[in-house]
Amino acid sequence: MSMSKGYRRKARSLLSKKPREHGKIALSRILYEYQPGDRVVIKIDPSVHKGMPHRRYQGKVGIIVSRRGRAYEVNVTQGDAIKEIIVRPEHLRLHKEG
Repeated sequence: MSMSKGYRRKARSLLSKKPREHGKIALSRILYEYQPGDRVVIKIDPSVHKGMPHRRYQGKVGIIVSRRGRAYEVNVTQGDAIKEIIVRPEHLRLHKEG
C-alpha cells in the first residue's frame, strides 16, 4: 500500500501541543488587528483547523498584505518565489525585530 499524501502528513511532532499549552486560546490572539506591512511569524495552532496554513510554512516570517474576511493574506518567501497564503490570526504572531 502506498503512503498517504495528506495535508498533515509527517507532522505529528510539529502539530501537537505540549501539556502546558493545552486549553483555550487567549482572546487577544484571535482579536488582534494586524496592519498591512506588519511582519508576522507563522506559528500553527493545531487545535484550530480553520485557516491553518500548510506545515511547510511553520516558523516562516511573512508580511501582511491585506485582510480577507476573518483571515489575512500573508506574503511568504519559499526559495526565490513569493507565496501568498491565507491564514487566520490564531496561527500568527507579531515578529519581534532585533
